[in-house]
Amino acid sequence: MADLLWDDHVAWLLDQAGEGWLPDMRIADTTVADWQALLDLVEEQGWAYEFIVGCFALPLPRAETVPFRRAGRVCPVLSVRPSPEVGVIFRFRSDERIDFDIDLGQLQGQEGLDVLCGFLAAIGRRLGRSVPTYSEGDRRVPFLGYDVAADRVRVLWTESAH
Repeated sequence: MADLLWDDHVAWLLDQAGEGWLPDMRIADTTVADWQALLDLVEEQGWAYEFIVGCFALPLPRAETVPFRRAGRVCPVLSVRPSPEVGVIFRFRSDERIDFDIDLGQLQGQEGLDVLCGFLAAIGRRLGRSVPTYSEGDRRVPFLGYDVAADRVRVLWTESAH
């Protein structure tokens, strides 16, 4: 059974035509080892991916060799497809946090939501960390995410939080 049901729990949060938000994910206080665990997970799961620095597609590197964005540098990105219909973009801004986002249009319906839940859970379990999801540009209160203590993806946003 799915962690969440589209019609009952999250359609209103991710509704592209209504007031849905573009999901941004951020895992704070990470290390290069966490990034490497993520890169290993991508390969182990067999997810399609492309690692890009500037305008060059390169082989997937070891995390310790990634040129994380520093002043004046281009931010490397890792485009991952946990399913053919759903794409996620990781931005290597800092080794101290893992930033990624997903196109809201790809999450419409139960199938997209199931992919998102499975993807967030796989990352959270691998890192042993919760994976919060925020509306684009607003990292005050997460609205959805993998909760490591509950070992599931759940709605985190409530009316009282806003």
